Amino acid sequence: MTTSPLIARAQELADTLLVPNAERVDRAEVPASHLDAIRSSGLLGVSAPEAYGGAGAPDSVAREVQEILAGACCSTWFVQTQHHTPVRMLAKSELPVRERLLRPLATGELLAGIAYAHVRAFPRVVVRATAERDGWRFDGTVPWYTGWELNDVMLLAGITDSDEIVFAFADAREQPGLRASDPMRLAALTAARTVSLELDGLWLPESSVLLRTPQEQFALLDIPRSTNTSPAVFGVAYAALRVVAENGEPETAEALRARVDEVRRKAYDLADHPVPHEHVEERLTLRTRAYDLMRAATTAAVVSGGGRTMDLRSPAQRLAREGMFLLIQGQTSVVRRAHLDALSG
Repeated sequence: MTTSPLIARAQELADTLLVPNAERVDRAEVPASHLDAIRSSGLLGVSAPEAYGGAGAPDSVAREVQEILAGACCSTWFVQTQHHTPVRMLAKSELPVRERLLRPLATGELLAGIAYAHVRAFPRVVVRATAERDGWRFDGTVPWYTGWELNDVMLLAGITDSDEIVFAFADAREQPGLRASDPMRLAALTAARTVSLELDGLWLPESSVLLRTPQEQFALLDIPRSTNTSPAVFGVAYAALRVVAENGEPETAEALRARVDEVRRKAYDLADHPVPHEHVEERLTLRTRAYDLMRAATTAAVVSGGGRTMDLRSPAQRLAREGMFLLIQGQTSVVRRAHLDALSG
């Protein structure tokens, strides 16, 4: 594990705020006060440039922060984790929106969500972007948007008739051309306030655009990235193993922890590889193995606790449901195929 003031802050938040309230949050919704605590801690700027008020921390630190938050309260983790991709993209952008938004996002003044996972379903297009009046018009349905009424801004994407993806920022609120569904009732992470968004002529100015890129170019970067293992998988696995130990089964916990540690080390070594589109099959294998170990850890937490784990106040059942959610979070067709092939064969 890495030593860093940011990691220490994340651990303090986990121990004093997130873990003690995790079951209550799971049955209700992520409170704004949780996100305010993360904002004020500086964790929203963990990967942002120091010149814009961020910490400029290495990826190893950012991953460990995400592990800690996910293992403490996966619903809170899921809302705030959306924020980091827009920050990273802004840091690489040369468009005017960088100067307008990077600093408030890096410092936590603003919290961002993302509304673009649907572009991974290409060639199926559910949100169309059309050039109009020195800006862009968006029409269609965003199937999943997390953090509604918690986020300040969202990064939205649509696809043009020429198969170009347009990423642009919008205020995360109902407005002409944008309407949200009621929050979805889900088997896990209902607390994260996930909605679908109906877009009917939402117009955003050119100044809100973060990136325009051919779909093929986006896929070249996105597919390898999506084959890496999410730190949240390890965070939930470790949290479950702590429950196993607390339930009087330290030997089981230690045996599983050693296996999780090994896969974690290999997965992060590959995540740091300088060529992201290399070793894709190995990345997929490690991601699938991490899923297996997370599932083993959460199952061990349930089994070691016996009947009391069925109580909604038990962390074991919550972690098991959160693990189920992580099986499909960020899933692409490539990841799905690899996972199903591993399960069937």
